[in-house]
Amino acid sequence: MAVAALRKYEFEPADAPAKFHGAQLLYVGWEDHLMFCAPFAFPLPPTMPFRAMVEQVLPGAFGYHPDFARIDWAKAEWFKSGRPWTPDFDKSLADNGLGHKDVIRFRTQGLTGIAGSCS
Repeated sequence: MAVAALRKYEFEPADAPAKFHGAQLLYVGWEDHLMFCAPFAFPLPPTMPFRAMVEQVLPGAFGYHPDFARIDWAKAEWFKSGRPWTPDFDKSLADNGLGHKDVIRFRTQGLTGIAGSCS
């Protein structure tokens, strides 16, 4: 059922880019690993190289999963807002076209959770 506002209201969102002191929110999820039920939200500087995010940030969130140490990042499939996407690991997040509150996900061929359970 559709909802219509009775009067117009405007407000600044609580998660506006200005609230993050130069960082932007980037949501990152790992396909076929339901141990992580939703993408993680990371406040990252847009100038951060994509490689630095993968090597320095993602291990802190996903690294305790036994599959993580076996990831071949050269073969990982990436998705941006649900569509196939190929990041340049040597370019910044911004140069890869990633902005505030974008969602990216990665799939790791052959790694589908503990004993193939997607968990």
